[in-house]
Amino acid sequence: MNKERKVIQNNSVGIVKGRTFTFDSLKLENGERFGPVTLAYETYGILNKDKSNAILITHALSGDAHAAGVHEGKDDPGWWDEFIGPAKAFDTDKYFVICSNILGGCKGSTGPSSINPKTAKAYALDFPLITINDIVNAQKHLIDYLGIDKLLAVVGGSMGGQQVLSWLVNYPQNILSAVPIATTIKHSPQQIAFNEVGRQAIMADSHWKSGNYYEGPLPSKGLAVARMIGHITYMSDKSMAEKFGRAKKDTGEPFKFTADFEVEGYLRYRGDNFVKRFDANSYLYITKAMDNFDASRGERFEEVLQGTKVKVLVISFKSDWLYPAYQSKEIVKACKLAGVETTYCEIDSTYGHDAFLLEVEEETHLLKHFLKKIFYAYEVTGDYGA
Repeated sequence: MNKERKVIQNNSVGIVKGRTFTFDSLKLENGERFGPVTLAYETYGILNKDKSNAILITHALSGDAHAAGVHEGKDDPGWWDEFIGPAKAFDTDKYFVICSNILGGCKGSTGPSSINPKTAKAYALDFPLITINDIVNAQKHLIDYLGIDKLLAVVGGSMGGQQVLSWLVNYPQNILSAVPIATTIKHSPQQIAFNEVGRQAIMADSHWKSGNYYEGPLPSKGLAVARMIGHITYMSDKSMAEKFGRAKKDTGEPFKFTADFEVEGYLRYRGDNFVKRFDANSYLYITKAMDNFDASRGERFEEVLQGTKVKVLVISFKSDWLYPAYQSKEIVKACKLAGVETTYCEIDSTYGHDAFLLEVEEETHLLKHFLKKIFYAYEVTGDYGA
């Protein structure tokens, strides 16, 4: 993630603590039952008496439950810290914000690196093939556990946006609004292709060992290459030119295959750091879930959305070539045809796909206005929706 962020607020939620919730089993989309399931999560703000101010934030591929604040004794601001806090887009003086690490993840939630109670070893490839809908169904268990009948909003970008669409399709009665950002109804062949190259890089690593690497060397080189490939798609041609140009490093070893160009060094740095915090098998499972996702269920998306009363805000970015704006417009068109009240905004950003993490000022303006409108009915009339 690019560190050159547009910061509009310094208000922080302060020190936060991670929590976990475990339930016995989850019925997967393939009909099987899997469990026990643990979800790691964090919350920010206070849930009001009527439990009507809750917002669920869904994270992208490499994200986790730590969306805001810092952990005690650490300097580790959450991945959407500039959006969550007092007076920010998700104003924690007004809203109760929830973020959980997804099923299949590796930051506290049950995933391939978790211990299988039947074998006392990591699940590895014994972990079931999961879907985005399975991920959302697990989140629904958490929301029920928190005693929340209806979420004010579900918001997320990239893979988080896929989760938002899954909530919109599968639990419209449990949400008032949905904000899918820089996402798609279903992956294009190109999006699948990029993910497949990443998966092949991992599986080609000699240390992968068909997923059974937890007691030995990790498939670090393969995972690093997968991350490098992914990171290229997150940026735009213009942002890379502005950040790196064709600047070279003085490596002292001309004509050797070293990281001569600044951009080469940057990608290697990104790849090497990613392997310190992410599990290779989780990368395989999560990218496959993304590729298999189809919010339209093989039908016309507008038909799936018929009768939905949820209000929708769709956001895209002009320079995003991984999830191009036309895919967001397809979501908008389907919502309009289904009679769903929908607002669309395409932000003129040069950051590429990373823009959903970086365009703080523009997104904050949109999100604040949208959420205020959604919450207005409850605050003023007490009518929390049908």
